[in-house]
Amino acid sequence: MDALEQARAIIESCEALVRADLPSDAVLFDVHTHVGNDIDGMAGHRDELSDMLTSHGFSGAFTFCLDEPDREPAFSAANDRTLRHAAESEGLLLPFARLDLDERPVEEAIRCLDLGARGIKLHPRAQKFSVGDQRLEPVFELAAARSVPILIHGGRGLPPIADHLLALVERYAGVQLVIAHAGIADMAALAGHFGGVSGVYFDTSVWSAVDLLDLLRQVSPEQVLFATDYPYGRLPNALLLALRVARLAGLDELHVRGLLGETARALADGAPPPRLTSPHGVTALVQPLTFARIHQYISMATPLLWMRQPDAVGGLGLAVNAALEDNGHVEEAAWIRDALVTAAELWRTVPGVPDGPERVALSRTAIALVHMADVLAVTTRA
Repeated sequence: MDALEQARAIIESCEALVRADLPSDAVLFDVHTHVGNDIDGMAGHRDELSDMLTSHGFSGAFTFCLDEPDREPAFSAANDRTLRHAAESEGLLLPFARLDLDERPVEEAIRCLDLGARGIKLHPRAQKFSVGDQRLEPVFELAAARSVPILIHGGRGLPPIADHLLALVERYAGVQLVIAHAGIADMAALAGHFGGVSGVYFDTSVWSAVDLLDLLRQVSPEQVLFATDYPYGRLPNALLLALRVARLAGLDELHVRGLLGETARALADGAPPPRLTSPHGVTALVQPLTFARIHQYISMATPLLWMRQPDAVGGLGLAVNAALEDNGHVEEAAWIRDALVTAAELWRTVPGVPDGPERVALSRTAIALVHMADVLAVTTRA
């Protein structure tokens, strides 16, 4: 096989791992997906998203636009496209309205909710506003009055946001809030404020299994909702991450089912929040030393891969060499080694491919393989 065919075979084997670990008849729901074109060059396509979800057995997904080139004024054109995509998805995609606080956010939210939007998306980093901005107050008031969730970016590129969000949640009783990317921007404070608070959730759309492990030890399992962050995140990677972390954290089948989609499906259907239980998790990560080295070397290489730069530090090669060592986990090591060798070969071909769909596919496939290898390295117990 050439490298791309080998990559597809490895991804199919990952899908088999995921299927084997899914609870029987699990409800799958993705709370964080995008359709559209971002100013950063990323694109999410409705048909690709729908195919990805249905092929993996998902019952639905919250979806919203990206930071679109025609976002002015008020994301209105992009929100209309999201509504149209959702209408054409036969109930698979549930649309959210994306708002810009500089351009009549409440009016745009009301317009979209009246047209069928099921929630509100806020992105303080992309839209350059503070979570302490007073213009958020009527948005939260509207969401509470309409009983629709707000999903807010909680990932990279933000100052601490927990105190401001707490003030909003306390002021507007009953508001439903989903904090994206496991709240890694301010995890300790967010988990401290909202762990055990009914109606506040965190989604799983992170790269690092370590981040998700840290979240699960601090908040109720019922507060954690599965997400891919498509097109930035994909399946089966996101499912592999969520399942492996949930098992490592000691979640039982009921909690795993809730995390994968039952809780989110109920949220989408307007059901009351679930009763919250105590956090489940580990306070220390115990893994084979060679797998810790693999994770370290992958972490060295990953930023270069994201920026489509050569692996000048040789991180993937070091990770492959570490996977050759005797570590007591032969199958996992072999899988990691095959994934990384194939990813490195794809990576080497990217510079010679003209900009376009083929180059994007090669890059995304290489990233997917590296991510899956990292998840296995981090979540394999000593």
